[in-house]
Amino acid sequence: MGILSFNKDHFLMDGEPYQIISGAIHYFRVPPAYWEDRLKKLKACGFNTVETYTCWNLHERKEGQFDFSGILDLEKFIETAEKLELNVIIRPGPYICAEWEFGGLPSWLLAYPNIALRCNDPLYLEKVTPYYKELCKRIKPHLSTNGGSVIMLQVENEYGSYGDDKEYLRKVAAIYRENGMDCQLFTSDGTNLWMLSGGTLPELLAVANFGSAPKERAKIMKEFKPDQPFMCGEFWCGWFEHWYEEHKQYKPQEIAGMVQEFFDIGGSFNFYMFHGGTNFGFWNGANHTGEQYQPTITSYDYRAPLTEAGDLTETYYAIKEVIEKGTGKKAPALEISNTPKAAYGTLELIECAPLMENIPNLASPVHHAYPQTMEQLGQDFGYLLYSTEFKGPIEPQNLIFTKLHDRAHIFVNGKLAGIRERSRRMDEVIIGADYGETVKVDILVENMGRVNYGHKLFDQKGIVGGVRFDRRFHFGWEHYCLPMEDLSRLNWQEAKPQNTPTFYKGILTIEGAPCDTFLKTEHFQKGFVVVNGFNIGRYYNPAGPTKTLYVPAPFLKEGENEIIIFESDGCEKTAVTFLDEPDLG
Repeated sequence: MGILSFNKDHFLMDGEPYQIISGAIHYFRVPPAYWEDRLKKLKACGFNTVETYTCWNLHERKEGQFDFSGILDLEKFIETAEKLELNVIIRPGPYICAEWEFGGLPSWLLAYPNIALRCNDPLYLEKVTPYYKELCKRIKPHLSTNGGSVIMLQVENEYGSYGDDKEYLRKVAAIYRENGMDCQLFTSDGTNLWMLSGGTLPELLAVANFGSAPKERAKIMKEFKPDQPFMCGEFWCGWFEHWYEEHKQYKPQEIAGMVQEFFDIGGSFNFYMFHGGTNFGFWNGANHTGEQYQPTITSYDYRAPLTEAGDLTETYYAIKEVIEKGTGKKAPALEISNTPKAAYGTLELIECAPLMENIPNLASPVHHAYPQTMEQLGQDFGYLLYSTEFKGPIEPQNLIFTKLHDRAHIFVNGKLAGIRERSRRMDEVIIGADYGETVKVDILVENMGRVNYGHKLFDQKGIVGGVRFDRRFHFGWEHYCLPMEDLSRLNWQEAKPQNTPTFYKGILTIEGAPCDTFLKTEHFQKGFVVVNGFNIGRYYNPAGPTKTLYVPAPFLKEGENEIIIFESDGCEKTAVTFLDEPDLG
């Protein structure tokens, strides 16, 4: 490992010209047992560097409580790269975008009503600093300046797409330096001039993010920053997908042709993504066009050189050929292969637990006069149930939310009266009551992913504002926080299809060593799946495009495996199927 620097034409490694050939792999989107497999495939493709973001919202889910274990063990990921003699680029944010929940920012920031995100706001920086202290002490031993593999650290992320607060960028860089981060710092932005002028600093290296025309982008960057070499910080070799969209395809030879352009101009690059992985749990983010809210799907396959399951693709081999030709060197002959896949067949889910019957087993009520958001209640992911009663007389009135984020099942006297989904479905719910009549209203709200990019970042979840009957606000609500993490107290009964939110459970028995598999929930509509206690992600079959969920072998075990599905909209049949290949739509 060496020390990276640069002059106006080249990156330099220990003073010698050096081309950075990097690929993005996010440790938090890949089971730790597979980190070495994915990194070996990166090196065997001819890459010399791996890049990763870090996710503040998982490392500090609760303010002041830090977690760097398991899938969050950043040091282990770096050490695995070091063992393979790969350089490492780290992009700590604090904001990362990444199609990740809230762009990696922790939801508890939104509980501070006067906080200003991503700027030189003292309160915001006060919250950033302890996280960086914890993060940097884990990175510091692995810096190239300390004999490790970390050659570069990014300051913020695509900041010019959001703001232009140079003092804020300098404060972030200063926090790095205060914590001993003495390797090469850089910024990363799109190649529009308004992005570059807003997100860069004169004193720092600036890299560009784009998905086409490297030669044209290089000219723009040379005009904007003539005193530095050209690097693409994110070469978009594919793209992510939202629910309701069609599956995207990319041609391997087109990608390989653009990689060739980097070699033609002597540019460095970072593939985004080399291996996308999975938005496990409730970790997906969302976009907002200004008109429409667009949550990201569970699969982060990205049409990358490695599939979501880490399989080698045509794109992989096409770019390997270009890299070997461009560098004049054969890629290392490491032993790599696709992981075994298994079709375990149909699994009958033999038990069920209706949600509303099990609310006392999952949460305790919190009373407020006014509906509270998830953030006000200290909840980050999952669902939130609002319950109330009102007494007649009241003429039939339309139920109105000030804002609903993001999807609600509305029950009146225990029966589903309608579903409302942000920017999509808006069932009309009319409620009235006679003299002496009491009406019970329950509203189950799902957080489908906080906005991760753009000017609508301040995206609180639940009922944001009040609930009205026409012009009259209703007060007096019980709140039940449902992060859906501890399901051990559910009361199970014999399974049968339900048309109300319900958990279903079955046991998958595996003989011998488990294999990767893909879960098809064709008889279900919308919900999430928990395998041996780990939430593998959401499905939303009517919305598409994906029809399967990736179940990595490390999450399974020989013998009995507990499979729990939470279905919010109702199912036709209590059975799922395990396949040996994905259905991405």
